[in-house]
Amino acid sequence: MAASSPGILMGDEQQQMDSHKKMVIAFIVASTALGAVILCVLCFWIYYTKYHSKSNRKNLQSSDAEKGLALAPFLSKFSSVKMVGKKGSVPIIDYKQIEKATGNFRESNILGEGGFGCVYKARFDDNLDVAIKKLHCECQDAEREFENEVDLLSKIQHPNVISLLGCSSNEDTRFIVYELMHNGSLETQLHGPSCGSALTWHMRMKIALDTARGLKYLHEHCYPPVIHRDLKSSNILLDANFNAKLSDFGLAITDGSQNKNNMKLSGTLGYVAPEYLLDGKLTDKSDVYAFGVVLLELLLGRKPVEKLAPAQCRSIVTWAMPQLTDRSKLPNIVDPVIKNTMDLKHLYQV
Repeated sequence: MAASSPGILMGDEQQQMDSHKKMVIAFIVASTALGAVILCVLCFWIYYTKYHSKSNRKNLQSSDAEKGLALAPFLSKFSSVKMVGKKGSVPIIDYKQIEKATGNFRESNILGEGGFGCVYKARFDDNLDVAIKKLHCECQDAEREFENEVDLLSKIQHPNVISLLGCSSNEDTRFIVYELMHNGSLETQLHGPSCGSALTWHMRMKIALDTARGLKYLHEHCYPPVIHRDLKSSNILLDANFNAKLSDFGLAITDGSQNKNNMKLSGTLGYVAPEYLLDGKLTDKSDVYAFGVVLLELLLGRKPVEKLAPAQCRSIVTWAMPQLTDRSKLPNIVDPVIKNTMDLKHLYQV
């Protein structure tokens, strides 16, 4: 018995060693398999990310094509086109094509007027309708706004920002070509002949959301962030389906611009934020204030500044603020066009 016990012990040790080796081998095999799975997942994720980003880019690039505004067919219509721009690319369209498309700038084709010129409806070959802004650039400010807008819009691509299709020049005159927005500006819809009758409660809320999404893109997804500086109802344009897009980026600046607090005060009366008007403090919140004024326009159907007498004006903000905090008064100041078509709960939320 005593003589055989060491052999038994040795056998037990051998079994333990074999068991240990099997565990080690099993661990190595499991680790290798797990590593292979992780590697496969990582490769798939990298492939998916690259493919998805390419797909997104293709979707962004094809969004205009779905609306009949693809740049490739547009550019193919011109014999003389070259590409310019710092980061983006901008088609340069021959002036004669601009002149022909606008009917030699026929007065009946005017869609609106700005500080430096008019916007015309134009038609190129194959019934391609566009809008063309004509800028008289005798002064340095107009030239600066033209260059600024073309530079910014050449880099921006978003469903709620107007699409730049090209530009042109002739002596001291500059032209910017945009997609045509068939329902004009929010200002015209609210304060024009129809007095907002075409805009239901749900449409107004959709326009507000579209505008907010456009601003969020400028403030949070552009690098560096962009401050519009002139957000107002006349610069919110509506397409055939009343989708809203931000336009007129002549005064816009990037948030990283030097000496932005010392820049010339710009904007439109009634939309300018108090801290910017009084102290020259310009941030993205200046745009948010202007958005609040637009929201009041949508709710109340009133202009941002109303004339009471030849030398007396009233701000919509000053007039509305005391009544906005009283739920019993709020329904009485809402635009009569939408007053009976909305849920009061939704009105209070807005």
